[in-house]
Formats: sequence, C-alpha cells, structure tokens
Amino acid sequence: MNDKRGKNTAASVRDRLLTLARERGEDFQLILTRYGLERLLYRLSQSNYRDRFILKGAMLFILWGDQTHRPTRDVDFLGFGDSSEAGLQAIFRELCGIPVEDDGLVLRADSVQVEAIRDETEYGGIRVRLFGDLAGARVRIQADIGYGDAVTPEAKEIEYPTLLGNSAPHLRAYPRETVVAEKYQALVNLGMANSRMKDFYDLWVIAREFDFDGLILSEAIRNTFSRRRTPLPVHTTSGLSSEFYEDAQKNTQWNAFLRKGRLITTPLSLADVCRFLDTFLIPPTQALTQDQNFRAKWVPGGPWH
Repeated sequence: MNDKRGKNTAASVRDRLLTLARERGEDFQLILTRYGLERLLYRLSQSNYRDRFILKGAMLFILWGDQTHRPTRDVDFLGFGDSSEAGLQAIFRELCGIPVEDDGLVLRADSVQVEAIRDETEYGGIRVRLFGDLAGARVRIQADIGYGDAVTPEAKEIEYPTLLGNSAPHLRAYPRETVVAEKYQALVNLGMANSRMKDFYDLWVIAREFDFDGLILSEAIRNTFSRRRTPLPVHTTSGLSSEFYEDAQKNTQWNAFLRKGRLITTPLSLADVCRFLDTFLIPPTQALTQDQNFRAKWVPGGPWH
C-alpha cells in the first residue's frame, strides 16, 4: 500500500463514520472510539495473543443486540498468562504493528502506556492506554484487563459486529451469566459504598432483554463469588436495599448517570431498578445458600417460573 492510497482510505473511513454518526444522531467522537476499539479487537484476533484475552464489559451489548445501550470508551478483557505491566506493554505495542487490511487506522506503538488499576471499586487489573490516528483525527483507546476470574459457562467463539463492514474480529467472549455474576458480586461487595451506577443499569437491561436458565446462572454466581472470596448474601444485599435506593446521594448519582449516559433505554428510578434486580438475583442466591438446585427459568423481564 502506498502512502497516498493509505491517506485516501483513512479520509474515506473518517467521512463514512461522520455520516454514520449523523444518521444515528450519535456523538462523532464516540463513533470514532468504537471504531478504534473494534479495529483493535481485529488486530488482536489476527495475532498470536488471541487466546490470552476474553472479551467482556459493555462492548458485549453490541454483540448481543447490535446496539450498545450505553456508550463505552474502553474495552474490557479477562487476561491469561503474563500480567506484568512490561509484558502487556510489549503485547499492545506489537498489536499496533500487526499487518492487517487497510482500515484507515494507524495505532501508535509509541503511545502505549500501562498502569495498575488503583480504583478501589474495581477488581484489580491492568489498564492500557494508547492512541490511533484516522486521517488526522485522534482516536483514544483504553483496555482494562483483569485476571483470575471464573467463566461460567465457558467462553464462546464469536464474530464481533463491525461499523463499516470491515473484516470482523473473531475471538472469545464472556457469557451473559458471568457478566451478571460479576456485576452482582460488585453490588454485594461494595454495598452502601457502591457508586457504579452503570452496573445497576447493565443488570437491568440484561434482565429485561434476555432469558436465563436458573441452574446455569446460579452456578455462575457460585463460581464468581467463590473465586472472589465473597460470601453469598442470605437476604437482600445492602446494595439493593431500601436504605440504598432511598439514599439521597445514591439518587443524585443515579440521576447524574441517566442525564450524562446517552442511554438507549431509560428506567424510571433507582428504586424501580433495585426492586426489579432483587426479584432477578435473590431467588438463585437463596437456592445456593440452602444448597438447592435452582431449576427455574427466567423470561425477559421476569419473573422466574
């Protein structure tokens, strides 16, 4: 590929993304970010490191329903193998140079920065930041990588949807059951200190739109709580209690999240969400604490039957 053709491709891609943003009424910078994350996934899927990362996080919503429900500015992985900062920096620098079909995006290997995630609300891990260039537009890319979690049932091979019809990433991704289990564990672990309103929203969306087998979901909850050394709650956790959803500060945080989130679907109130999640999460949890098999089925929107 000569330099002129590369510049023409990049300009064309940028124009198509701008048109797409206008058609959808979405922020162009968010579309750029999604494109950058998508093409990073493709480079990963073409590399020798493909099997060392399992896709998780908010980007899964695009896979499950071709829309994100809420915009995300980063990609999340469960990682395997070397978890050192130096090792991950070397991997992501190498990914920047993976030879792929021209998608207009140039990832800057010299921009790769790696640091430990020190946010107390996160379950450890490493954060990777880098930048890409698309016809002069700077594309910010962030990847958060956790280690050591259980995945129930096992991760599945997926084809990730693309914005412009480029070659699609093929890699492994989290099942919905483990997404639910990890977000639920965070609610229990953080309790009244929880300010991660996106987790409440994500759980609400998942429980409204998808069905679940009680045996599989309860096993995912058991395995995640065990791996993260978190006791299962016998009754409603404080993170879903009336004390939580009636708290003025929590409602301020929730309303700010709704206002700023550019959400596809908006629930009515934090109280509605917590009460709904209680009906979704507590029955399988109680079965586990009583050492019973939970054979119920969840239909989208509930209830268990």
